[in-house]
Amino acid sequence: MRVREWRPGAVWALAGVVLLAGCREAPPDAASGTAAVAPPVRPSGYGAVFLDVGECSSFGRTSFTEVSCRSERAAARVVARHDGTTRDGPPCPPTTDFVLHISEQWPAADEDGDGMVPRGHACMRSLQPPHPGDPGGGGGPRTVVGDCVYALAGGRVRETACDGSGPRRPEFKVTKAVDARSGCPASTALYVRLGGASPVGCAVPV
Repeated sequence: MRVREWRPGAVWALAGVVLLAGCREAPPDAASGTAAVAPPVRPSGYGAVFLDVGECSSFGRTSFTEVSCRSERAAARVVARHDGTTRDGPPCPPTTDFVLHISEQWPAADEDGDGMVPRGHACMRSLQPPHPGDPGGGGGPRTVVGDCVYALAGGRVRETACDGSGPRRPEFKVTKAVDARSGCPASTALYVRLGGASPVGCAVPV
């Protein structure tokens, strides 16, 4: 039996927004005759941290901004936020629809006044359906139990919608996640790499 493995992809994008942190100038020092500048004031609520958990992004994955979740421009909400790349931190929640990768920037002012928006990534959930990250939805950065895949050349597979609405019809469905291949049932026709605590997906023909 030929084993095919799937390696989840990610959507890359650059953050194109500069967040302003307020600053104020203190009155001149009477003794020295010089002006002392107070530390930047960190804003609270929306915009305090770029794409923090619970905040929203506009439409677009190659060009986007942070917007109020009440805005008509809001398209997706942050369900998890990590510094560094996806390889550096924990995986996104299973029902994440897509990932926004934030490039390191040095704007004139930013969320904490240090002159830098750190490199990181935000796990996003669309505000409206469809949700490709749901089991069987045909997308998302992770493959989970309930997802369907089809075979590619070179022993790889790619996720597709289980209802056949995607560009390719499903060939296998992941029915169980286990620690090792030995834990899969006898009906398993394909092993799929899932990652996480139970990294092996047991898939059967559909």
